[in-house]
Amino acid sequence: QVQLVESGGGSVQAGGSLRLSCAVSARAYSYYCMGWFRQAPGKEREGVAAIQPGRDTTYYADSVKGRFTISQGNAKNTLYLQMNSLKPEDTAMYYCAANRASDCYAWSWSREHEYNSWGQGTQVTVSS
Repeated sequence: QVQLVESGGGSVQAGGSLRLSCAVSARAYSYYCMGWFRQAPGKEREGVAAIQPGRDTTYYADSVKGRFTISQGNAKNTLYLQMNSLKPEDTAMYYCAANRASDCYAWSWSREHEYNSWGQGTQVTVSS
C-alpha cells in the first residue's frame, strides 16, 4: 500500500503563491502516474496536474496552465505543486494521488478512478 502525505496548504491573498508537497512512501514511485486533484465545496473533485516521474512528462488542467507547476523533488519520493498567481477560484482541498497500475496518458490522467492511492488532503484558501 502506498502512503501519501500532503503538506503546504494555507491561506493566501489573490496573486500570491504556495507550494504543496506530497511525501510518497513507495520505492517504485518513479513508475507511477502521480497526480494532484482538488475539490471545492459543492463541486466534484477535478484533476489539476499529473506527472510521470520516470519520464518527467507533465499534464495540466487548462485552468492552471502557466500558473501551476508539478515536479518531483531531488530527494525522490516527494511530489510538489508550485502554485503561482493564485485566484479565489483555486480555493479547494488539494489531494495527492498515485496510479500504480498505469502510466500517465493525456486521455486519462485527470480521471479520478484511475488513481488507487490518495492522501488526506491539504486546504488552500485564496482571498480576494
